[in-house]
Amino acid sequence: MGQTIIEKIVSTHANKQVHQNEIAIVNVDGVMATDTTAPLTIKAFQDMGGEKVWDSKKVFLIIDHAAPAPNERIANLHTLMREFAKVQNIKLYDIGEGICHQLMVENHHVKPGQLFLGADSHTCTYGALGAFATGVGSTDLAGVMLTGQTWLKVPASYKITLNGKLQSGVAAKDLILYIVGQLGIEGATYKAIEFTGPAVDSLSLDERMTLSNMAIEMGAKACFVDTTGLELPYDFNHIYGDDDAEYEKEYVFNVSQINPEIAIPHSPDNVRDIAEAIDTPIQMAFIGSCTNGRLDDLHVAAEILKGRRIHPDVRLIIAPASQKVFLDALRDGTVETLTAAGASFISSGCGPCVGTHQGVPGNGENVISATNRNFQGRMGNRHSNVYLASPATVAASALNGKITDPTTLKEAVS
Repeated sequence: MGQTIIEKIVSTHANKQVHQNEIAIVNVDGVMATDTTAPLTIKAFQDMGGEKVWDSKKVFLIIDHAAPAPNERIANLHTLMREFAKVQNIKLYDIGEGICHQLMVENHHVKPGQLFLGADSHTCTYGALGAFATGVGSTDLAGVMLTGQTWLKVPASYKITLNGKLQSGVAAKDLILYIVGQLGIEGATYKAIEFTGPAVDSLSLDERMTLSNMAIEMGAKACFVDTTGLELPYDFNHIYGDDDAEYEKEYVFNVSQINPEIAIPHSPDNVRDIAEAIDTPIQMAFIGSCTNGRLDDLHVAAEILKGRRIHPDVRLIIAPASQKVFLDALRDGTVETLTAAGASFISSGCGPCVGTHQGVPGNGENVISATNRNFQGRMGNRHSNVYLASPATVAASALNGKITDPTTLKEAVS
């Protein structure tokens, strides 16, 4: 019997051949925790009698979810992380350096074919590289930090073939929103998703990360984006599922038929064609997060807003995915364009997305956001409404003060 991608990667790390639903003990290539999860992980590690992590070069801590610290309690948690990192001689990314998932890929800490764990649900983002990456709890991660190993049940796989070509003005975010809407928020619970097909081959790494990032919004354990056409600054081996691999389900979508999409309150799978939400007034717009805060995303927004001003009733907040993304955008004029249009840049981090600070909406306000979740209260106020969309749709809507189809701004979208 052939193997799926996840079966091949797990087999390599278990030193034996495995298939779906089998239990395997695997060696781990790297782990990551943020300021949301690292303090609990550190405590659990110490409670387990841990004195030294199994490999200091494979453990990463990131301060990104509440950075800079909004209060004394969180500031002390950040101090705990910094002190632990020094004692253990492990890499810590501090305030403003970037969002965990961007940093792990950007700095080549995770690579194709690896098995990587993070104490954050969107760790599946690394599937854009062809890695098996998944989120785990703080205690589980502490055990891995101690031993370098973990156990897992090999997930069954769904194969999603994407044919055709995205229309002009339609982004990878629209594509994944559409798919989440089709499968539902529990449609792939504890499954591994493989995205493949002609529509995938031309996608950039940024776009592939958007696809894999939101696989968790369908409940997926992991996600893989076919690495055909993927360009990386280092040599790597492509991993593909075998022709006779067993898939629990297979889906085929023609992406040419997909329009700009939007997830309306209060669930990521509550997805509609944007035509059904046109002209909904908005008061806040956000571009950022581990889903859509990369350079490509800022470029798209700048194309729409160049030489224009956002609506006076809207505040547009932008959090670049990393300091490198911000500096690149600064050098090429993107930051100037967006700032001149009325956008406010904040420190690279997750604050507005998770609702810790730096962009909490007011009661009754409508927010259009390029993030990945719009559950009630997700952005910090359960009395607000969050609409999920692509950076292009966010920028177009900020411009007009109401939800706008970016493809209607012909003169702004190339």
